[in-house]
Amino acid sequence: MNPETPDQPATPYAWVGGDARVRELVDRFYDLMDLEPGYRELRAAHGTTLTDARDKLYWFLSGWLGGPNHYIERFGHPRLRMRHMPFSIGVQERDQWVACMHQAMTEVGVDPVLTERLTESFFGTADWMRNR
Repeated sequence: MNPETPDQPATPYAWVGGDARVRELVDRFYDLMDLEPGYRELRAAHGTTLTDARDKLYWFLSGWLGGPNHYIERFGHPRLRMRHMPFSIGVQERDQWVACMHQAMTEVGVDPVLTERLTESFFGTADWMRNR
């Protein structure tokens, strides 16, 4: 997912804006999940508190985007599909997750070109996570 032009940062992590911006993105994602009725089913799948989910997604995305491997340092390989198997994930949950993340990226000002690239990647991963 390296940018194709020399004037763009070398990693999506740098392109997003680094650590503080990844945290901002994750926080906005979970705030939207709490606020927007269109993400109701997605929110329901996360239990009563989002604190652990916020931290884990922030740690994961930092490394996945090419920054520090916070998640791997704490938990080892992400094993995304295995770790999400206990949760019922269908088309609706997939679509809500991707839409919520797309909205969060747009609202925090991620470059539109990167937003579209990441949305494609997130969709592929979210689709692969479906278990029903």
